[in-house]
Amino acid sequence: MNNTDEMHTAPAIILIGGGGHCAACIDVIELEGNYRIIGILDSQPKDASQLLGYPLLGDDSQLPHLRSRCDYVLITVGQIHSPVARSRLFELTTALGYQHPVIVSPRAYVSRHAHIGAGSIIMHDALVNSRAQIGNNCIINSKALIEHDATIADHCHISTAAIINGGTIIKSGTFIGSNAVTKEYVTTRSNDFIKAGSLFTGYNNEQN
Repeated sequence: MNNTDEMHTAPAIILIGGGGHCAACIDVIELEGNYRIIGILDSQPKDASQLLGYPLLGDDSQLPHLRSRCDYVLITVGQIHSPVARSRLFELTTALGYQHPVIVSPRAYVSRHAHIGAGSIIMHDALVNSRAQIGNNCIINSKALIEHDATIADHCHISTAAIINGGTIIKSGTFIGSNAVTKEYVTTRSNDFIKAGSLFTGYNNEQN
């Protein structure tokens, strides 16, 4: 069976969110080769009818109608200032019975002793080391490092080249900016925002 035949028989997937992060996710999904993208949903009107060759199918109001055609979705809305859109879409699609696969770039490394939750994507050249725990609907972006024993809760975005050191706990909805570094064994707050290029050393034993 050639690659074209394999793609025709691969499970269909719908992407939700048609911006720049979606384009990056498409590249990972194509390289991984486990799913066949049938289209993209986006709430923002677009002049174009497609993105990287995949059709735009409307907004998320189409999700109930598309359920009979597709079992799988990936939330490809980006996350910087707030996790609300991504978490809402994850809950909506779960309620509709969609499945949320784990997507891992072949150029990433994920330890067999790590855990990756439903709907999370591990992008090119990311490293996820032993006993790391990554929750549902997370973005582990290109060249990010998740060290041993780190915990990333649901709906987090670990940006490009960020370093989450050993034993760190990243609470739900948190954004870690590009090239940010966490000290080992520190804990963020829920929905925290750690700016790009910063060193996060914790909150001086304050309640998180």
